[in-house]
Amino acid sequence: MHFFPIRNDMKIFLIAGEASGDLHAAHLMRAIKRECPTVEFRYYGGDKMQAEGGTLLCHYRHLAYMGFVQVALHLPTILRGMRNCKRAIEEWRPDAVVLVDYPGFNLKMARYVKRRNICPVFYYISPKIWAWKEHRIRQIRRDVDRLFSILPFEVDFFERKHHYSISYVGNPTMDEVTDYIARHGAPADDGRTIALLPGSRRQEIKDNLSRMLQAAEPFTEYKLVIATVPNLLLDDVMFYVKIIISSGIDMQRVMLAEESTYSLLSHAHAALVTSGTATLETALFRVPQVVCYYMRMGWFISLLRPFFLKVPYISLVNLIAEREAVPELVASQMNVKKLRRQLERILPLKSVDRKEQLESYDLVARRLGSAGAPERAAHEMLRILSNK
Repeated sequence: MHFFPIRNDMKIFLIAGEASGDLHAAHLMRAIKRECPTVEFRYYGGDKMQAEGGTLLCHYRHLAYMGFVQVALHLPTILRGMRNCKRAIEEWRPDAVVLVDYPGFNLKMARYVKRRNICPVFYYISPKIWAWKEHRIRQIRRDVDRLFSILPFEVDFFERKHHYSISYVGNPTMDEVTDYIARHGAPADDGRTIALLPGSRRQEIKDNLSRMLQAAEPFTEYKLVIATVPNLLLDDVMFYVKIIISSGIDMQRVMLAEESTYSLLSHAHAALVTSGTATLETALFRVPQVVCYYMRMGWFISLLRPFFLKVPYISLVNLIAEREAVPELVASQMNVKKLRRQLERILPLKSVDRKEQLESYDLVARRLGSAGAPERAAHEMLRILSNK
């Protein structure tokens, strides 16, 4: 319940650039609508945001490119998307712009909005500048009116190290998993499913999935289920099929799980997961996992890692636990042999590795805190706007 006046003609513009951002932004929109039912939304986002109402101006799939080569190849599309986004904000004159992760695009939008003095800029889900590109703190301090953090260790990073006040609202993944379990029941390991979560961008799927399949191939008593991108088109299906065929694995053992990652995790016995929000989702469903992320020229990336990566781990699970709760195979370490060895260690039901991971998951859940992140963020955003 709020104790401040909220205008009934509130207009909010949101920008989310990938599937996880689409999910988090959709829940934030729902929470804002509970306090301000007449709010109007326009956004760059995805299907889950569109389901909450408002106007989808551009789907994130048209802009979600990763890596220097992919960005360079699609630069005209990205630049056109930026120009259209700036124009849309300028013409609509919203009461606030809410940015959701996706820093390469969103920090440029923040600079534009502040230069034009259009409206306050809120950042929901901080850019991971504690891992790399720490210099972006200058842009955030200059162009963002309020940053809403979802990771507990970010408070110390921003407030102690950089003297920049932020709001820790809890983690929306906790809300999303808790809500799913409330509706569908507690997770129940079926003892025969290995979940493969190879990411959401084509390049990372191509790089990771074939190695995941080859690593899991010898464990013939398990079926292999791939969490796919949402809203599969025929072209997407053929993309996955080609990777499965090229890996040399029996097609009969492999299934595609579209729009049902949570359903998959709720009964999986173990998982191979690329870094990102998926590692945290897997932990909250209490599925033992191996985090793996292939990079081309991995040996070179591994040599450079100490110079550009500012944190000891890449997975959110380990960063929150502040120890290697789950194994990480990154760059030169990500190969079929090592991945298979780590998977083998967590498959036996009573293995030490499996038990230790589950104990670490309890610690991660405690540190994240209670559910309610979208509601807390929505409430504070509306409070700030009411005082504007």
